[in-house]
Amino acid sequence: MRLSKHVALVYALAVGSVTGYVFPDCKGGPLASNAICNTALDPITRATSLVKLFTVPELINNTVNKSPGVPRLGLPAYQWWSEALHGVANSPGVNFSTSGEFSYATSFPQPILMSAAFDDELIRSVGSIVGMEGRAFNNYGRAGLDFWTPNINPFKDPRWGRGQETPGEDPYHLSQYVYNLVVGLQGGLDPKPYYQVVSTCKHFAGYDLEDWDGTVRYGFNAVITSQDLVEYYLPSFQSCYRDAKVGAAMCSYNAINGVPSCADAYLLQDILRDFYGFAQDRWVTSDCGAVQNIYCPHNYATPQQAVADALKAGTDLDCGNFYEEWLPIAYKESLIIETDLRTALVHQYASLVRLGYFDPEERQPYRTYNWSNINIPIARQLAYRAAVEGIVLLKNDGILPLSSSIKNIALIGPWANATTQMQGNYFGVAPYLISPVMGAMDDGYNVTYVSGTNITSNDTGGFAAAVAGCKGGRRCHLRWYEALDRYSITWPSNQLDLIAELEMIGKPLVVVQFGGGQLDDSILKGNASSGGKAVFDTLSGKVAPAGRLPITQYPASYVNEIPMTNMNLRPNSTSPGRTYIWYTGTPVYEFGYGEHYTTFCYKWVRAPATSYNIQALIDGGKYAAYLDVAPFATLAVSVTNTGNRTSDYVSLLFASGMYGDAPYPNKVLVSYTRSHGIMPDTTAIAELPITLGNLARADTDGNFWLYPGTYELALDTSGVLTSKFKLTGSAARLTSFPQNTMTS
Repeated sequence: MRLSKHVALVYALAVGSVTGYVFPDCKGGPLASNAICNTALDPITRATSLVKLFTVPELINNTVNKSPGVPRLGLPAYQWWSEALHGVANSPGVNFSTSGEFSYATSFPQPILMSAAFDDELIRSVGSIVGMEGRAFNNYGRAGLDFWTPNINPFKDPRWGRGQETPGEDPYHLSQYVYNLVVGLQGGLDPKPYYQVVSTCKHFAGYDLEDWDGTVRYGFNAVITSQDLVEYYLPSFQSCYRDAKVGAAMCSYNAINGVPSCADAYLLQDILRDFYGFAQDRWVTSDCGAVQNIYCPHNYATPQQAVADALKAGTDLDCGNFYEEWLPIAYKESLIIETDLRTALVHQYASLVRLGYFDPEERQPYRTYNWSNINIPIARQLAYRAAVEGIVLLKNDGILPLSSSIKNIALIGPWANATTQMQGNYFGVAPYLISPVMGAMDDGYNVTYVSGTNITSNDTGGFAAAVAGCKGGRRCHLRWYEALDRYSITWPSNQLDLIAELEMIGKPLVVVQFGGGQLDDSILKGNASSGGKAVFDTLSGKVAPAGRLPITQYPASYVNEIPMTNMNLRPNSTSPGRTYIWYTGTPVYEFGYGEHYTTFCYKWVRAPATSYNIQALIDGGKYAAYLDVAPFATLAVSVTNTGNRTSDYVSLLFASGMYGDAPYPNKVLVSYTRSHGIMPDTTAIAELPITLGNLARADTDGNFWLYPGTYELALDTSGVLTSKFKLTGSAARLTSFPQNTMTS
């Protein structure tokens, strides 16, 4: 089937946009004379003083997410598990009221859509709002202070069901996203004296499989080379743990190279604590049930040895009750010692010290937050902006934006009137939800709505009504939502059949695909996917689309070319490679693709020099915190709007070249920025900073090197501007990755 040119294709990934705990008594309680209540002391000293008072049973009791506290000390119970992926969310630690105050929180789009905006300032602002609302919920006993977000595993396989929770497939883009989100959530970069809330970057590491062909996440062994680990699977975690200085980490269900993540001292000590500098006032939780999974289905150790391995490796908290059940036995058998338990709890309670948990309320601005801080006007505006900025236009043959003369439209598809379904997963109670039907009506359209078909069957009984509805409108719009684990990335055949029948009517057809992942749109590509108001403001031209795909859209055949269990990035005789960096096939749409309602032209304002000496670059970066974040150069490009509609523009800068060892990547993203509101006949200057690490490659041991050679920079996926430069001299090591001397 091939559709005519009377079709436009809009891609919007999981839009879903809508716009107290008891504290210890440090004044008169049993702890008042303990150093935990002395605000002049550092967090570790204070937490150590508290934990010294615990008996061994009390230590063990508080190594689980639902910690009972120590009643005899006046230490309250505490639930460590609260969620806030894209807004304060339903979870064990979050309790929405049924009505009135704290009955809802601002709900932002899923991360996969927000990441398509390629707007770091937007992400930091979203984090700040979510953190503020989380703290307000805590002040009134309706949430914890620790939120287990974000999910920053790279989305490398289109079949992964949780890809919608992530910012996409590119390691640099993920690193920038998580840095800005965490800094926003926590109230600044390693803020003193208090965190706003504590964020938790998950799932460390190599996690991107749920249940595929008999392999489940709880027992999956991810075999990953050091080179791929450093270049692809770990950069976002390094950004989070080392650079953004997040307050907590979560180890994942899977094993890496034979060792379950939550029992892996190489991962949690050598890399996390020592290499990334994850401080002693930060803590590690397991994913829920992951400690038990060390025993079964990983079959790595007996139950008591499993909990001992996890605790000694650095898993401070068990999301579950396996620690509670088996640590007493491990302690009795001398598999752990008291110091192991105290170390874990010092990490946790030092974090609570940094949250002001033990400090006078009147000294803490964050303790003043209340219901008036929830869903404030700027939060509603930001939720709308995030939804709009992430919408990606994939194909347009001139029918978008819709003509102002069009008043009658038909909305067809099972999610055209969806509300809660559009929030994606890890959602909370939203203040309001605008379906596409509601959004169209709000924009003044006369709407005919017909479901036509559904997601989970091949029933065609609704086709006739859909065709009739389309005939009655001047424009037909189809909407579908996809957010399931997949064996296939093809569209359901009944949906394609319905599109074909509607296209035969001869009226312009707009296909809007909802989803947290990707489907093969090649069937629509030769001719012709969001959330209510944002969708129709875009389709009508009130705002112009400028989002870019944060993932590669593969052809349907890709799922037959490589198993999900294959973690290798580089292509070989049995694999076409993964992500835009290594994929050797032809994508349906490539990473970074996105069309506009207007046109642009581009010029270098500040191009790279023709040559740079590597040793001079190293010497110039000696004052940076780490060599890999030392500056290389800040380039600049002028972007001029040569069309007739005001629009944003995302500048994506890629590097390529034959430097380092073969095989060579196709290209890598080294910088990006979003220019806002470029009016017709006006120019914006896009500043594009590049670090030494952006240009580096890892060797087989995982060390990052800056190599001599010729580098080519290209603006945008199509290379609308290019420039070459040389790095001269000897290769220089930027980082020395710790080597794994342990055996499984």
